[in-house]
Amino acid sequence: MTLTVVVADSNLLPLRAEFEAALPAGTAVRWPDVRDTAAVEAALADADVLVSGQCTAAMAAAAPGLRLVHAAGAGTEKIETGALAAGTLVANTFHHENSMAEYAVSAAVLLRRGFLRQHDALRRGEWESPVYDTEAPWVDSLGAATVGFVGFGHIGARSWELFRAFGARGVAVTRRGDVDAAAHRLEWSGTVDDLGTLLETSDVVVVSAPLSAATTGLIGAAEFARMRPAVVLVNVGRGPVVDEDALFRALSERTIGGAALDVWYRYPSEGHTGAPGNHPFEKLDNVLMTPHSSGLTRETFARRAADIAANIGRLAAGEEPHNVVAVGR
Repeated sequence: MTLTVVVADSNLLPLRAEFEAALPAGTAVRWPDVRDTAAVEAALADADVLVSGQCTAAMAAAAPGLRLVHAAGAGTEKIETGALAAGTLVANTFHHENSMAEYAVSAAVLLRRGFLRQHDALRRGEWESPVYDTEAPWVDSLGAATVGFVGFGHIGARSWELFRAFGARGVAVTRRGDVDAAAHRLEWSGTVDDLGTLLETSDVVVVSAPLSAATTGLIGAAEFARMRPAVVLVNVGRGPVVDEDALFRALSERTIGGAALDVWYRYPSEGHTGAPGNHPFEKLDNVLMTPHSSGLTRETFARRAADIAANIGRLAAGEEPHNVVAVGR
Protein backbone atom coordinates (compact mmCIF):
# COMPACT_ATOMS: atom_id res chain seq x y z
CA MET A 1 0.00 0.00 0.00
CA THR A 2 1.35 3.42 -0.96
CA LEU A 3 1.09 6.01 1.79
CA THR A 4 1.32 9.78 1.96
CA VAL A 5 3.24 11.00 5.01
CA VAL A 6 3.35 14.57 6.29
CA VAL A 7 6.23 15.40 8.64
CA ALA A 8 5.50 18.47 10.77
CA ASP A 9 8.28 18.14 13.32
CA SER A 10 11.37 20.28 12.75
CA ASN A 11 13.48 18.00 14.97
CA LEU A 12 13.47 15.40 12.18
CA LEU A 13 14.69 17.75 9.44
CA PRO A 14 18.40 16.97 10.04
CA LEU A 15 17.51 13.29 9.57
CA ARG A 16 15.39 13.75 6.47
CA ALA A 17 17.50 11.60 4.15
CA GLU A 18 17.83 8.72 6.63
CA PHE A 19 14.13 8.83 7.49
CA GLU A 20 12.94 8.78 3.89
CA ALA A 21 15.35 5.98 3.00
CA ALA A 22 13.85 3.82 5.75
CA LEU A 23 10.25 4.22 4.52
CA PRO A 24 8.50 1.67 2.28
CA ALA A 25 9.21 2.12 -1.43
CA GLY A 26 6.85 4.56 -3.08
CA THR A 27 5.94 6.47 0.07
CA ALA A 28 5.19 10.13 -0.66
CA VAL A 29 6.65 12.44 1.98
CA ARG A 30 5.85 16.11 2.51
CA TRP A 31 7.77 18.47 4.79
CA PRO A 32 5.70 21.67 5.17
CA ASP A 33 7.07 24.62 7.13
CA VAL A 34 5.83 23.88 10.66
CA ARG A 35 5.56 27.63 11.30
CA ASP A 36 3.02 27.98 8.50
CA THR A 37 -0.28 26.60 9.81
CA ALA A 38 -2.00 26.93 6.46
CA ALA A 39 0.78 25.05 4.68
CA VAL A 40 0.62 22.21 7.21
CA GLU A 41 -3.16 21.91 6.88
CA ALA A 42 -2.95 22.00 3.07
CA ALA A 43 -0.33 19.24 3.08
CA LEU A 44 -2.67 17.06 5.14
CA ALA A 45 -5.52 17.03 2.61
CA ASP A 46 -4.85 13.48 1.40
CA ALA A 47 -2.41 12.35 4.08
CA ASP A 48 -2.42 8.89 5.62
CA VAL A 49 0.16 9.65 8.29
CA LEU A 50 1.03 12.77 10.27
CA VAL A 51 4.37 12.79 12.09
CA SER A 52 4.06 15.49 14.73
CA GLY A 53 3.68 15.97 18.44
CA GLN A 54 0.72 18.23 17.69
CA CYS A 55 -2.55 17.67 15.90
CA THR A 56 -5.13 20.36 16.48
CA ALA A 57 -8.82 20.00 15.68
CA ALA A 58 -8.23 22.10 12.55
CA MET A 59 -5.41 19.81 11.44
CA ALA A 60 -7.58 16.74 12.04
CA ALA A 61 -10.42 18.28 10.04
CA ALA A 62 -8.02 19.00 7.18
CA ALA A 63 -7.01 15.32 7.04
CA PRO A 64 -10.15 13.18 6.62
CA GLY A 65 -8.15 10.12 5.54
CA LEU A 66 -5.61 10.20 8.36
CA ARG A 67 -4.85 6.74 9.72
CA LEU A 68 -1.91 7.39 12.03
CA VAL A 69 -0.59 10.34 14.03
CA HIS A 70 2.91 9.58 15.25
CA ALA A 71 4.69 11.79 17.76
CA ALA A 72 8.46 11.96 17.44
CA GLY A 73 8.73 11.66 21.19
CA ALA A 74 6.87 10.45 24.25
CA GLY A 75 4.45 13.35 24.66
CA THR A 76 1.05 13.17 22.94
CA GLU A 77 -0.81 15.73 25.06
CA LYS A 78 -0.99 18.18 22.14
CA ILE A 79 -2.69 15.64 19.89
CA GLU A 80 -6.45 16.24 20.11
CA THR A 81 -7.50 12.63 19.99
CA GLY A 82 -11.16 13.53 20.28
CA ALA A 83 -10.99 15.44 17.00
CA LEU A 84 -9.52 12.52 15.03
CA ALA A 85 -11.65 10.31 12.83
CA ALA A 86 -12.75 7.04 14.35
CA GLY A 87 -10.01 4.44 14.20
CA THR A 88 -7.13 6.87 13.69
CA LEU A 89 -4.17 5.58 15.67
CA VAL A 90 -1.92 7.71 17.88
CA ALA A 91 1.58 6.37 18.59
CA ASN A 92 4.69 7.65 20.30
CA THR A 93 8.34 6.74 20.70
CA PHE A 94 11.04 7.22 23.32
CA HIS A 95 14.81 6.60 23.13
CA HIS A 96 15.68 9.71 25.13
CA GLU A 97 16.63 7.74 28.23
CA ASN A 98 20.31 7.27 27.27
CA SER A 99 20.86 10.97 26.66
CA MET A 100 18.90 11.98 29.75
CA ALA A 101 20.82 9.53 31.91
CA GLU A 102 24.07 10.99 30.58
CA TYR A 103 22.79 14.44 31.56
CA ALA A 104 21.76 13.35 35.06
CA VAL A 105 25.16 11.85 35.82
CA SER A 106 27.22 14.65 34.30
CA ALA A 107 25.12 17.32 36.03
CA ALA A 108 25.50 15.55 39.36
CA VAL A 109 29.27 15.39 38.91
CA LEU A 110 29.54 19.06 37.89
CA LEU A 111 27.61 20.26 40.91
CA ARG A 112 28.74 17.72 43.49
CA ARG A 113 32.42 18.25 42.66
CA GLY A 114 32.03 22.03 42.47
CA PHE A 115 33.34 22.22 38.91
CA LEU A 116 31.03 25.08 37.92
CA ARG A 117 32.16 27.12 40.92
CA GLN A 118 35.83 26.30 40.28
CA HIS A 119 35.44 27.20 36.61
CA ASP A 120 34.12 30.65 37.46
CA ALA A 121 36.78 31.20 40.13
CA LEU A 122 39.72 30.27 37.91
CA ARG A 123 38.48 32.62 35.22
CA ARG A 124 39.03 35.31 37.87
CA GLY A 125 42.47 33.90 38.62
CA GLU A 126 41.40 32.24 41.86
CA TRP A 127 42.48 28.65 42.50
CA GLU A 128 39.57 27.29 44.52
CA SER A 129 41.12 24.03 45.62
CA PRO A 130 42.09 22.87 49.11
CA VAL A 131 45.61 22.35 47.76
CA TYR A 132 45.99 26.10 47.18
CA ASP A 133 43.31 27.55 49.46
CA THR A 134 42.90 25.98 52.88
CA GLU A 135 39.39 27.43 53.16
CA ALA A 136 38.22 25.77 49.95
CA PRO A 137 35.93 22.81 50.64
CA TRP A 138 36.82 19.20 50.06
CA VAL A 139 34.33 17.54 47.73
CA ASP A 140 33.00 14.00 47.39
CA SER A 141 32.94 11.66 44.41
CA LEU A 142 29.85 9.87 43.16
CA GLY A 143 31.18 6.68 44.67
CA ALA A 144 30.41 8.10 48.10
CA ALA A 145 26.86 9.12 47.18
CA THR A 146 23.41 7.73 47.75
CA VAL A 147 21.25 8.61 44.76
CA GLY A 148 17.52 8.89 45.33
CA PHE A 149 15.16 8.51 42.38
CA VAL A 150 11.75 10.16 42.47
CA GLY A 151 10.23 8.17 39.63
CA PHE A 152 11.89 5.05 38.28
CA GLY A 153 10.68 4.49 34.75
CA HIS A 154 12.98 4.01 31.78
CA ILE A 155 14.76 7.32 32.50
CA GLY A 156 15.36 6.61 36.17
CA ALA A 157 16.37 3.00 35.54
CA ARG A 158 18.88 3.94 32.84
CA SER A 159 20.28 6.76 34.96
CA TRP A 160 20.77 4.34 37.83
CA GLU A 161 22.78 2.00 35.61
CA LEU A 162 25.24 4.83 34.98
CA PHE A 163 25.35 6.04 38.59
CA ARG A 164 25.93 2.46 39.74
CA ALA A 165 29.01 2.26 37.51
CA PHE A 166 30.57 4.95 39.73
CA GLY A 167 29.93 2.87 42.84
CA ALA A 168 26.99 4.90 44.13
CA ARG A 169 24.16 3.47 46.20
CA GLY A 170 20.57 3.87 45.02
CA VAL A 171 17.06 4.14 46.42
CA ALA A 172 13.79 4.88 44.62
CA VAL A 173 10.16 5.84 45.18
CA THR A 174 7.34 5.59 42.67
CA ARG A 175 3.60 6.10 42.73
CA ARG A 176 2.79 2.40 42.58
CA GLY A 177 5.78 1.17 44.57
CA ASP A 178 6.31 -1.77 42.25
CA VAL A 179 10.05 -1.44 41.62
CA ASP A 180 11.98 -4.65 42.31
CA ALA A 181 14.85 -3.27 44.39
CA ALA A 182 16.87 -6.48 44.33
CA ALA A 183 16.62 -6.87 40.56
CA HIS A 184 17.84 -3.29 40.03
CA ARG A 185 20.47 -3.54 42.78
CA LEU A 186 18.88 -0.72 44.74
CA GLU A 187 19.21 -0.59 48.51
CA TRP A 188 15.44 -0.21 48.77
CA SER A 189 12.39 1.04 46.89
CA GLY A 190 9.02 2.25 48.04
CA THR A 191 6.04 4.46 47.30
CA VAL A 192 5.76 8.24 47.48
CA ASP A 193 4.82 7.72 51.13
CA ASP A 194 8.52 6.98 51.60
CA LEU A 195 9.64 10.20 49.91
CA GLY A 196 10.71 11.80 53.18
CA THR A 197 13.04 8.92 54.01
CA LEU A 198 14.54 9.08 50.53
CA LEU A 199 15.18 12.83 50.84
CA GLU A 200 16.77 12.49 54.28
CA THR A 201 19.24 9.85 53.11
CA SER A 202 20.15 10.97 49.56
CA ASP A 203 23.13 13.02 48.38
CA VAL A 204 21.74 13.30 44.84
CA VAL A 205 18.00 13.40 44.08
CA VAL A 206 16.97 12.68 40.48
CA VAL A 207 13.40 13.72 39.66
CA SER A 208 11.94 12.03 36.58
CA ALA A 209 8.34 11.58 37.73
CA PRO A 210 5.67 12.63 35.21
CA LEU A 211 3.50 15.65 35.92
CA SER A 212 -0.01 14.97 37.19
CA ALA A 213 -2.40 16.38 39.73
CA ALA A 214 -0.82 14.04 42.27
CA THR A 215 2.79 15.03 41.52
CA THR A 216 2.37 18.80 41.12
CA GLY A 217 4.32 20.38 43.98
CA LEU A 218 5.41 16.94 45.19
CA ILE A 219 8.67 18.49 46.40
CA GLY A 220 8.01 21.72 48.30
CA ALA A 221 9.24 23.61 51.34
CA ALA A 222 8.65 20.74 53.75
CA GLU A 223 10.55 18.33 51.50
CA PHE A 224 13.50 20.70 51.06
CA ALA A 225 13.70 21.01 54.83
CA ARG A 226 14.28 17.25 55.03
CA MET A 227 17.15 17.23 52.51
CA ARG A 228 20.83 17.13 53.36
CA PRO A 229 22.61 20.52 53.17
CA ALA A 230 24.93 19.43 50.34
CA VAL A 231 22.33 17.53 48.30
CA VAL A 232 22.21 18.03 44.54
CA LEU A 233 18.76 18.02 42.93
CA VAL A 234 18.51 17.02 39.26
CA ASN A 235 15.10 17.64 37.68
CA VAL A 236 14.56 16.05 34.26
CA GLY A 237 10.87 15.25 34.78
CA ARG A 238 8.64 18.31 34.70
CA GLY A 239 9.26 21.66 36.35
CA PRO A 240 6.10 21.89 38.49
CA VAL A 241 6.81 18.55 40.19
CA VAL A 242 9.13 20.75 42.27
CA ASP A 243 7.49 23.85 43.72
CA GLU A 244 9.19 26.85 42.12
CA ASP A 245 9.03 29.23 45.09
CA ALA A 246 10.35 26.62 47.50
CA LEU A 247 13.11 25.61 45.06
CA PHE A 248 14.35 29.16 44.59
CA ARG A 249 14.32 29.78 48.32
CA ALA A 250 16.23 26.56 49.06
CA LEU A 251 18.87 27.41 46.47
CA SER A 252 19.25 31.09 47.30
CA GLU A 253 19.40 30.40 51.04
CA ARG A 254 21.66 27.38 50.41
CA THR A 255 19.39 25.01 52.25
CA ILE A 256 20.55 22.56 49.58
CA GLY A 257 23.84 22.34 47.76
CA GLY A 258 22.68 22.92 44.21
CA ALA A 259 20.35 21.93 41.40
CA ALA A 260 20.49 21.01 37.74
CA LEU A 261 17.26 22.20 36.14
CA ASP A 262 16.39 21.05 32.64
CA VAL A 263 12.63 21.46 32.97
CA TRP A 264 10.94 24.72 33.78
CA TYR A 265 7.90 26.73 34.76
CA ARG A 266 7.64 28.99 31.72
CA TYR A 267 8.53 28.29 28.09
CA PRO A 268 8.74 30.62 25.07
CA SER A 269 5.37 30.96 23.36
CA GLU A 270 7.31 31.48 20.14
CA GLY A 271 10.93 31.92 19.14
CA HIS A 272 13.79 31.02 21.45
CA THR A 273 13.87 33.72 24.13
CA GLY A 274 12.13 34.11 27.44
CA ALA A 275 12.67 33.67 31.17
CA PRO A 276 12.24 30.05 32.28
CA GLY A 277 10.64 30.90 35.59
CA ASN A 278 9.24 33.59 37.86
CA HIS A 279 12.45 33.92 39.88
CA PRO A 280 15.99 34.98 38.81
CA PHE A 281 17.58 31.54 38.85
CA GLU A 282 20.27 32.90 36.53
CA LYS A 283 21.68 34.95 39.42
CA LEU A 284 22.43 31.87 41.51
CA ASP A 285 25.86 30.25 41.32
CA ASN A 286 24.68 26.83 42.51
CA VAL A 287 22.37 26.12 39.57
CA LEU A 288 23.02 24.44 36.24
CA MET A 289 20.36 25.77 33.85
CA THR A 290 19.62 24.00 30.56
CA PRO A 291 16.74 24.59 28.09
CA HIS A 292 14.91 21.25 28.31
CA SER A 293 17.73 19.74 26.29
CA SER A 294 18.78 16.71 28.32
CA GLY A 295 17.30 14.26 25.83
CA LEU A 296 18.10 16.21 22.69
CA THR A 297 20.91 14.44 20.90
CA ARG A 298 21.19 13.25 17.34
CA GLU A 299 21.16 9.66 18.60
CA THR A 300 17.81 10.19 20.33
CA PHE A 301 16.10 11.40 17.18
CA ALA A 302 17.85 8.92 14.89
CA ARG A 303 16.34 6.09 16.92
CA ARG A 304 12.97 7.83 17.02
CA ALA A 305 13.02 8.32 13.25
CA ALA A 306 13.78 4.63 12.82
CA ASP A 307 10.84 3.71 15.07
CA ILE A 308 8.47 5.94 13.14
CA ALA A 309 9.62 4.61 9.77
CA ALA A 310 9.17 1.04 11.02
CA ASN A 311 5.63 1.83 12.19
CA ILE A 312 4.77 3.38 8.85
CA GLY A 313 6.08 0.20 7.25
CA ARG A 314 3.79 -1.85 9.48
CA LEU A 315 0.83 0.33 8.55
CA ALA A 316 1.60 -0.10 4.85
CA ALA A 317 1.79 -3.87 5.32
CA GLY A 318 -1.55 -3.99 7.11
CA GLU A 319 0.05 -4.71 10.48
CA GLU A 320 -0.59 -3.06 13.84
CA PRO A 321 1.92 -0.29 14.63
CA HIS A 322 3.83 -0.49 17.89
CA ASN A 323 3.46 1.96 20.81
CA VAL A 324 -0.15 2.89 20.06
CA VAL A 325 -1.32 5.01 23.00
CA ALA A 326 -4.75 6.20 21.79
CA VAL A 327 -7.35 5.69 19.06
CA GLY A 328 -9.69 8.27 17.57
CA ARG A 329 -13.33 7.69 18.37
